[in-house]
Amino acid sequence: MTYVITAGCIDVMDQSCLEQCPVDCIKPGTRMLYIDPDVCIDCGACEPVCPQEAIAMDAMLPEELRGYAEVNAAFFATGATADPPEVAARSPLV
Repeated sequence: MTYVITAGCIDVMDQSCLEQCPVDCIKPGTRMLYIDPDVCIDCGACEPVCPQEAIAMDAMLPEELRGYAEVNAAFFATGATADPPEVAARSPLV
């Protein structure tokens, strides 16, 4: 299991979680932050400090947010330089 950043972070990017991560697995994209599933040690330090409550364990995600596990992984699969299409194309009001 790993932690995942979800839709609540889009266009907010508070970054409180960055300081809490002991392994530096959280990286910023253009519109949101992402957790690298290959580096995350499942410590959970990031979850309680997120003011948007946008971080959760992948196994605990509600159905409508489960795709964000793949979105986080896709960000790192493409070299952690650009938001995946699911985030880049999403309307800021959705």
